[in-house]
Amino acid sequence: MVADFEVRHRVAVVTGGSSGIGLRFVQAYLDAGASVVAVSRSPGPLTELKTKYPDQLVHVAADLSKPQACYIVVESALAAFGQVDILVNAAGVNPRKNSDELSFEDWEMTVNLNLTAPYLLAKGFVGPMRERCWGRVINIASLQTERAFPNGIAYGATKGGVGQLTRAMAEEWSRFGVGVNAIGPGFFPTALTQRVFENEDLVNQLAAQTCIGRNGTLDDLVGPLMFLSSPASDYVTGQILYVDGGFTAK
Repeated sequence: MVADFEVRHRVAVVTGGSSGIGLRFVQAYLDAGASVVAVSRSPGPLTELKTKYPDQLVHVAADLSKPQACYIVVESALAAFGQVDILVNAAGVNPRKNSDELSFEDWEMTVNLNLTAPYLLAKGFVGPMRERCWGRVINIASLQTERAFPNGIAYGATKGGVGQLTRAMAEEWSRFGVGVNAIGPGFFPTALTQRVFENEDLVNQLAAQTCIGRNGTLDDLVGPLMFLSSPASDYVTGQILYVDGGFTAK
């Protein structure tokens, strides 16, 4: 028996879809023949992708740090293609402040975007998935799901929450055919990590902390994404798959 990694004709919702990891995931789904609802505050490079995949790609403008926007996204995504098979919660923010610098507004925005939005979106989409007895929710965890980093009190708290949210969702929904897992990226060059990658010494230090000896490229995330999105992962749920070159193994 050959594992089925097919996502063609599936419909995926990807938050944070106009930049970084989210944008790479949108491109991967489109290339694999899936239809995509990309959620972000502005379309950015999605405009160019739309010309190449006019029938497969829809952009929904939303600020997911505002919980009410999540309900609009659910309604808009279901209206776009009639159903949603896969939800990828890739939107996130990291204020990179210690507790003395962190305002309540910083904390609230981080919690809303990193933790509340994944919950509300998954809750909105899971009903129809359960009715069809198949679906996928893929959250984005972090090295800070497991480890504490400097200036990470808000981000680390929310990403720790994402780990437990993933397990709790899996416990509740997996018996209905909805697999829930998380991808935990190591260090990848994105807008969120720009300040890290501007420091060459730090970049080299982080690469040396991996087992492989390098930091990640966005293409390294595509294989794990396709696995967790497809029937190949039917018996995998409640897991955090760290794609970090072995950073957490050392």
